Amino acid sequence: MSAPLGGDQLTLDVRVEAGARLRMDTVAATLALPGRHGDAASYDIRLTVGEHAQLRWLPGPLISALRSHLHQTIHVDLAPTAHLELRDVSVLGRTGEEPGRLTTGLTVHRCGRPLLDQQLDTGPGAPGWDGGAVLGGHRAVGQLLVVDPDMSHEPAPQCLLGPDAVVTPLEGPGVLVTALGADALAVTPLLRWPPRPAD
Repeated sequence: MSAPLGGDQLTLDVRVEAGARLRMDTVAATLALPGRHGDAASYDIRLTVGEHAQLRWLPGPLISALRSHLHQTIHVDLAPTAHLELRDVSVLGRTGEEPGRLTTGLTVHRCGRPLLDQQLDTGPGAPGWDGGAVLGGHRAVGQLLVVDPDMSHEPAPQCLLGPDAVVTPLEGPGVLVTALGADALAVTPLLRWPPRPAD
């Protein structure tokens, strides 16, 4: 979708009730665009997953276009027996274009307690965003979060999936796969769990 535009304030609230299953994906990317007055936009996504429910949140990439400024937050509340698969891919600029400013945050609570809380600030004005400690010159970053109560019995191992992708087990029944690349086509195939060789 060609939104959010600068100045927009969008909120999406999704609730998966007990025992239900929901898969959400998109047919195209989301494109953050500048507004007429240079104002920042906000896009707040709130996900709630009930007991024995399953949510697969697999949207297309978010592209930060030149001169855009977007704050995106994803807040997730999980019941103790809920299952979650959440993919988030950001691309900094369209082909041959400098990026806009993009700040993303992901906060996940399970049983009312924090499981994951992170933020990434990229683009013009964000300190060190293109340095080796953050993106290291890459133009796309993605992550896959999997929360599965069965992981309480067999935690995921930490490992590298290659030079630009890593698996990080969480302090709880979950795992985070993070990958960097030149574009969404390079990053998205690395975001899978359990990992398997690339096609």
